[in-house]
Amino acid sequence: MTWFLDHVDDVLALAREHVYLAGLPLLLGLLIALPLGWLARRYRALYTPFTAGFGLLYTIPSLALFILLPGILGTKILDRNNVLVAMTIYTVALLVRTVADALAAVPDDVTQAATAMGFTRVRRFFAVELPLAVPVIAAGLRVAAVSNVSIVSVAAVIGIPQLGLLFTDGFARTFYDPIVVGLAACIVLALAFDLLILGVTRALTPWQRASGGAA
Repeated sequence: MTWFLDHVDDVLALAREHVYLAGLPLLLGLLIALPLGWLARRYRALYTPFTAGFGLLYTIPSLALFILLPGILGTKILDRNNVLVAMTIYTVALLVRTVADALAAVPDDVTQAATAMGFTRVRRFFAVELPLAVPVIAAGLRVAAVSNVSIVSVAAVIGIPQLGLLFTDGFARTFYDPIVVGLAACIVLALAFDLLILGVTRALTPWQRASGGAA
């Protein structure tokens, strides 16, 4: 506790960077996964190649990806854009199948009713299918958020500043205080992301509260 109080400004600065590196890829990954998941749902032949293919991206070791990306993107090894791109790839890997399955779970009679009411395919997607798929997509996003918070810390090995630096610093000095503080901060951060996603999901799905109250 004493070490934390003595270094609270440093920890908060690293936490802010960690939020940026873990949070922005969640939004970017979701924006990329939505059309890919829709295509996998819309065209049956694409389901297996898309869900299996993008899912395999998650098996790439994070440290290897952080080291390979500078050569692919033409960036420096310490450029944090490498981490943003890597985390976006992992987010897409987790969400493509989730989006496809979430859209597939929308009842056919609901989509047929929307079509009968004159909804175009695009309007039906945004007004009916996507809102109904939100709870399932949010569940996948919560998993991706926790994963991102964890994987981003690995970037400390190549010198990218964020909470992971507390682990490498503590390990290098055989000093456990920064390691414990970094671990606690990562857990708090993951919980904060989880609560934020739950809050947004609750705001986007008011009918779930209504049906719960009626029940």
